[in-house]
Amino acid sequence: MRERVLEALIATSVGPDAFARLHVRPTMAGQVARNIRTRELPTLPAAEVYTGPLHDGLAVATLSPTAREHADRVVIVTSALWGLLRLRDRIPPYRLYLFSRLVGMDRLDHEWRAVLPDVLASAAGPDGLILDLRSPENQSIGKPTGHGHRTVTLRVHQGSPGRRIGDVVAKRVRGEAAHDILESGVDPGGPDELATMLGERWSVSLATSTRRDAPTTLTLFTDD
Repeated sequence: MRERVLEALIATSVGPDAFARLHVRPTMAGQVARNIRTRELPTLPAAEVYTGPLHDGLAVATLSPTAREHADRVVIVTSALWGLLRLRDRIPPYRLYLFSRLVGMDRLDHEWRAVLPDVLASAAGPDGLILDLRSPENQSIGKPTGHGHRTVTLRVHQGSPGRRIGDVVAKRVRGEAAHDILESGVDPGGPDELATMLGERWSVSLATSTRRDAPTTLTLFTDD
């Protein structure tokens, strides 16, 4: 699947309709042109390639040595190009939106949805709590098959009534929550224990679905 997506990304990036297919503006022409050379570019650990508010909140570079070692073992990054990655997996930089329509492929999120649920389940292992930090749109590419009962989806809401939190802030807070968990050195045994841990910094609310094998939702309330 990675090979198919990479070939399609290169083919798309040289086409006259590249900006439309990749959902980017012409101001990103340099990054689209860089896609053509993806196979030739130097690589870096995924933790250094990916940026944005969630990764800013996670702040991998500031983790203690013990927490960073733990993060390298347990953190999984979903990627529009590579599928699933560990933080230390080496990749080149690229520009690819999850909902791109690449040459010769259906919409990219639909393609990955046929592959990733089972791979996520394998990566999650047979036991332990799974914390899903992804936004709903990124969750659309798949959740771990058969592990909804041990999955907690993290959401963030503005603590003040009538105010709506920005997506940037929500992502950053989810990253900060993951950072705190990694630094704690504790693997929460269940949603209640996780809520207690994060409740030391944020107001929290747990909601369990009545649907079979559906994840629990843990909401953090912030005044940011």
